[in-house]
Amino acid sequence: MTDDGPDPFTNMFEAPAKFAQALMAPLKEGAGQFTMSPEDAQQWANVGTRLQQMWMQYQSEQLASPQELVPYFNPTRWMTMAQDWFRQMPIADPTQQQKLMQEGMALWRQVLGQYGLGGEPKTEGEPEMPIKDRRFSDPRWRSHPAFALIHQTYLFLAQRVAEMIDTMEGLPEDKREQLRFTTRTITEAASPANFPLLNPVVMEKTLETKGENLVKGMQHLLADLRRGQLSHTDASAFKLGENIAVTPGKVVHETPLYQLIQYSPSTEEVMETPLVIFPPWINRFYILDLNPKKSFVRWAVEQGLTVFMVSWKSADASMKDVIWDDYVRAQMDAIDHIRERLGVESVHTIGYCVAGTTLAATLSVLHRRGQQDKVKSATFFTAQVDFEKAGELLNLVEDPSLGAIKALSADGYLDGRFMAATFNMLRGTDLIWNYVVNNYLLGEDYPAFDLLHWNGDVTNLPAKWHQQYLRDLYRDNRLVDADALSVDNTPIDLGRVETPTYVQAGKEDHIAPAESVWKITEHFKGPIKFVLAGSGHIAGVVNPPDANKYQYWLNDGSPRSLAEFREGAVEHPGSWWPDWIDWMRSHGDKMVPAKGARVPGGKGDKVIEDAPGRYVAAR
Repeated sequence: MTDDGPDPFTNMFEAPAKFAQALMAPLKEGAGQFTMSPEDAQQWANVGTRLQQMWMQYQSEQLASPQELVPYFNPTRWMTMAQDWFRQMPIADPTQQQKLMQEGMALWRQVLGQYGLGGEPKTEGEPEMPIKDRRFSDPRWRSHPAFALIHQTYLFLAQRVAEMIDTMEGLPEDKREQLRFTTRTITEAASPANFPLLNPVVMEKTLETKGENLVKGMQHLLADLRRGQLSHTDASAFKLGENIAVTPGKVVHETPLYQLIQYSPSTEEVMETPLVIFPPWINRFYILDLNPKKSFVRWAVEQGLTVFMVSWKSADASMKDVIWDDYVRAQMDAIDHIRERLGVESVHTIGYCVAGTTLAATLSVLHRRGQQDKVKSATFFTAQVDFEKAGELLNLVEDPSLGAIKALSADGYLDGRFMAATFNMLRGTDLIWNYVVNNYLLGEDYPAFDLLHWNGDVTNLPAKWHQQYLRDLYRDNRLVDADALSVDNTPIDLGRVETPTYVQAGKEDHIAPAESVWKITEHFKGPIKFVLAGSGHIAGVVNPPDANKYQYWLNDGSPRSLAEFREGAVEHPGSWWPDWIDWMRSHGDKMVPAKGARVPGGKGDKVIEDAPGRYVAAR
């Protein structure tokens, strides 16, 4: 391929594009016979004027106060990614091009033959597409041979370029995974569903509304550009403490890094040993307290647990020197405060995602110092300690990526919108392009969905901690090397941890893959119970029993790998929460009256404020 010649994708699309033009010609001729009324003409002119005015207003705002665009809004980043990707792919090879053309022509004949084109008899009933994808499940993608040809050609090319990566010789496996990730990201963005003139659903909606969908979609787009973040839901539908994060409680302790919430008991007696939950500071804690029906916190309180929740502060410039040691010290501080407040020897703990990784380090430090009895049990929600098989996020810890992240953190913290964009790109079809089509092109209203609201309620991250975490844990995997890392001047050795442990992993987790979460069982020395839950990183955790959704797997044997666990596992319907509470009760806790300090804000008890507190509301 020469620099000034067409790439193979241009060649590949040229024939079906010309054919599609010919197929659409009768529609154009029919449209030419249609006389537009003066009212309709005025409406379309008005739509065009409004679209232009809105865009010019935004451009003026940008000139006055420019802002950095998140990755999926920035065309320069997409062009750079596409160019780098194309240079690595073997699609310029003449043999590959010839094979693509031959297979492509066979596909076109198969598609068009169902419409009685190309000398084939027309298929009875609705045409059956050779390649299926839920993005094109709407019948309108099959209503005309041109749209069928367009989306089938796209799916064919996406499949073939993905297959090429598997057969490329001399490519290290980590580079192969990076190329897979980039390929999927680019092909998802290139879907014809994302372009109004190629999407029959959008075209029909535009004609029906006389362009009003485009006006509304432009309003949505510009609102997102102004906030620097793609919207998934109607943010005005939710308010902290009113319809999300509503479990009653009080903030009973506060530091510059976190607030500690104690929830009010709902039973006359409670287990003597309290529970403290460490949620990830990458997100807001209320994923575990979305609403009364979904709330893990409320459910745990109803089971007779005294529940404490850490609410981390979203980073700002004052936290520019915060590192991992500070989060470990914060966990130990919370544990000590609860022990002193309730007059108990130990606590049960939960660590979710990155806070689970940190809890593992905390346990190691406590064991090294001979203070391990402060923690009676540890539960890990989708948490990793060994990052050898940490999934697609490993594609983002190369030196150039770390350098780019550092450049975005000049004020000492990383804007949470960039982290949200990264996680969205891991599931681009579901979390980016689906909303581009529905809300920008079709102009649909946003749903009032609490989980999506939480997903978009971003938190900023301390820059030094973030770099340290990506470099030392994700890239170099040093946490599992005994004494390779130190926290608070104490070497970390996970092999010292003997705390009874409950490990939950999500079967379809794309952030903390189950195979990676499993590895905690290979490092801790104490008794470990592993449960594999249905669904992924969020729904696999937030699955209340009353929902009767998903399932979980247990294996009472001694599996040495996740594969062996799966082979001998027994499937159980519904939520794993009841299994967890049975495990908690198996530690022999006696019941005590729910009075005194067990009731936050009671007589003589000084508290700071009502739950959910100020920190969760800080932006």
